[in-house]
Amino acid sequence: MIPEATEQAPRRFPLRAPLPGPVVFIDGACLLCHRAVAFLAPRDRRGVLHFAPLQGEIAAEWLPPETRDVGAGGAVVFLEPDRGDRLSVRSAAVLRILGRLGSGWSVLAPLASIPGVARLLDVPYRWIARNRDRWFGRDDACLVPSPDMRARFLEP
Repeated sequence: MIPEATEQAPRRFPLRAPLPGPVVFIDGACLLCHRAVAFLAPRDRRGVLHFAPLQGEIAAEWLPPETRDVGAGGAVVFLEPDRGDRLSVRSAAVLRILGRLGSGWSVLAPLASIPGVARLLDVPYRWIARNRDRWFGRDDACLVPSPDMRARFLEP
């Protein structure tokens, strides 16, 4: 099981190809996760964020098993290969993802580095994660991106 800390040291797995940039790993069947991608994609005007399902090959190659397990329990996972393979989960991941959007959102990213802030934010995060399927539902299939978004999804 992943430690309570919201970040962990990077662990490299054998790779087929380098990642094109920061990757947001989501539960591919979670409708709340699909909505999160629909929120993030248009606000990421520079197109730096990429998306991949936690159930996919990219996650299996890049993420340690304990991190994939945390993600399966409702945690978003954010990998930043351009920043020393920084790996964040839960609210720390959300703060870092929002920070990558630029403009006013970038003020949120440093909050993830302040001791205790992410842990405090993890309390409501975990509550939402426990109830996400009941509130938002699940889909048996992964999100199918629109043609203009397809390049930002690392797996179909």
